[in-house]
Amino acid sequence: MINLSKLINSTALSWDAKSQPNPCSWKRVNCSSDNSSSLDLSNNQLSSIPIEFIDGCGRIGGLKLLNFSKNSLAGLLPAFRGFVGLESLDMSFNSLSGNISSQLGELPALKKLYLNFNSFSGSVPVYLGKSMVLEELQLSVNFFEGEIPLEILNYQNLSLIDLSVNKLEGSIPDSIENLTKLRILILSSNKLVGQIPKTIANIPTLVRFAANQNGFRGGIPDGITTHLSFLDVSYSKLTGSIPSDLLSQSNLRTVDLSYNLLNGSIPDNISQSLVRLRLGGNFLNGSVPSSFTPGHKLMYLELDNNRLTGVVPAQLGYCQNLALLNLAQNTLTGQLPMELGNISSLQVLKLQLNRLYGEIPPQISQLHKLSTLNISWNSLTGLIPPSISSLQSLAQLNLQGNNLNGSIPDGINSMDSLLELQLGQNQLGGRIPTMPVKLQIALNLSSNHFGGRIPNTLSRLKDLEVLDLSNNNFTEFRPWVSFNASGNMGLVNATKTNNSPEFVKKRKSVVLAVIIAVASAALAVGVIIIIAVSFSRRFLKVNDLQSQSGEDRPLPQVIQGNLLTSNAIHRSNIDFTKAMEAVADPQNIVLKTRFCTYYKATMPSGASYFVKKLNWSDKLFQLGSHDKFDQELKVLGKLSDSNVMTPLAYLLTADSAFLFYEHTRTGTLLDVLHGKGEMLWTGKAVTV
Repeated sequence: MINLSKLINSTALSWDAKSQPNPCSWKRVNCSSDNSSSLDLSNNQLSSIPIEFIDGCGRIGGLKLLNFSKNSLAGLLPAFRGFVGLESLDMSFNSLSGNISSQLGELPALKKLYLNFNSFSGSVPVYLGKSMVLEELQLSVNFFEGEIPLEILNYQNLSLIDLSVNKLEGSIPDSIENLTKLRILILSSNKLVGQIPKTIANIPTLVRFAANQNGFRGGIPDGITTHLSFLDVSYSKLTGSIPSDLLSQSNLRTVDLSYNLLNGSIPDNISQSLVRLRLGGNFLNGSVPSSFTPGHKLMYLELDNNRLTGVVPAQLGYCQNLALLNLAQNTLTGQLPMELGNISSLQVLKLQLNRLYGEIPPQISQLHKLSTLNISWNSLTGLIPPSISSLQSLAQLNLQGNNLNGSIPDGINSMDSLLELQLGQNQLGGRIPTMPVKLQIALNLSSNHFGGRIPNTLSRLKDLEVLDLSNNNFTEFRPWVSFNASGNMGLVNATKTNNSPEFVKKRKSVVLAVIIAVASAALAVGVIIIIAVSFSRRFLKVNDLQSQSGEDRPLPQVIQGNLLTSNAIHRSNIDFTKAMEAVADPQNIVLKTRFCTYYKATMPSGASYFVKKLNWSDKLFQLGSHDKFDQELKVLGKLSDSNVMTPLAYLLTADSAFLFYEHTRTGTLLDVLHGKGEMLWTGKAVTV
């Protein structure tokens, strides 16, 4: 070990044979006085490893674990010869490339191989240890192509196979059932086709099967969930109906069949152990399942964008753990059941774009954890319940496009968490009450029966981005909007206030907006516009809120990711798993806008990054959208203009996209243009 230390140039390791003559006391070396059992060189900004070092490690007879992950290693994978006792080899999160042929074939004891998040290409390697004792194979996020090799099935001890985010084609071999110890099989985000083999159901140990973001056709095999706990075959081209026994297995925890071409009804026999069920974006008909009973563990139910009919079942009130209920974009009728008020853990309720009628039940006000309530575009009548103002966690309230009447409850001013209020296209009237000062995304009161003078209290909403008062009966509009447009010479009469009668008469079409555009390069602007138009939304939308319990809150499942930067420091620092942990914690939110949310993520190395979460519309992730997004980001990532902050990396999940940026403490463009003080209404959009 002392001789080997001379071959590695890393200040982070601090290996010093003079001050510490016993290598067993060195950082990240685990050994006894006469034998080394593990050597951890991860996250050390290494750009290369001398072949002499590899050969030297191979002569350490007791070495069982060798870890070079999260460095900046480039080039081909070295050949590993010797290493008679090596059981675990981790070269993940580097920039290694080329084919893998026989470099690993001489390892007699290899059990765990991690080569994920590199740039390897060619066929999936099949020479992975001459003793065939491999247990875990992690090759995700590379550029492997071709078919899944049948030779892999000769490794009978395999318990984990992850080939996700590659370019694999062909079908899943039927003989996959021969891997009788397989627990986890992940094939997501490839180009696999054909049918999902029925033999998947014959693997008694298989707990998780994920093959989303592929091109599978045909039906879902009967009995596929006999042993599974986690099933994800979303975003493919599966057809037919959902097998009657698919949701009934007692071991099930999550099922995701969203965005396929499935039809027929949803089986009503849903397992009590099921935590998450996602069936959105299909052609399912029939009614919403109503077989829920007390004690059901369901936390996330997403049946949106289907052809479901009937009523919202009152039995949903038995699902006390339910955090997200999304039945939007169906043809549901009937009244909102008051039993929904019993779901004390509910955080997101989406019932928009249905045919619901009747009044909003006052029991809704019992949902004190609710952050998103969207029952827009239905046929609801009656008053807005005054008790709705007790929902102190509510950030988005959307009642637009109904037939609600009466006035807005005065208590709405006490809703301190409210960021967006959509009440347009109803029959509301009376006085506009004082609004919560934290409203930021939008206040929409358009197409109602409000009249008289527009209240000056609206000028208190200094963070509001969109105010829509159009198509009402206002008779007086006093210029409480202040203008300070100095430094914008292109604006005509920007600093003057127009009080003419003609101005008042045009009260229903006045648009006051100041748009400041900063363009550093035509290419940069072009790419940014493409991304903004294709992948952003006008209003903030809370999508997959997780449980507040860390144990029950699974991290977002990554289906595609890439390091865009060539900077070795950033490539070694960025840890996607740690970033997802940061995003799952609301305390890491730095900024919320109507388009996205920014998080601060601190990596194991101590470096910090901004992680920008884009809020997607429900139908954005159609097949092929990820590839388009990947292409645009790769172009943007190559920009070198000092005025453009380019992403360093990105991750895609089924619901969201995450962009990684260098953490800066110098402020934003808003700070440069307006200073650190409050932004005046000059930068807002107002429609009267």
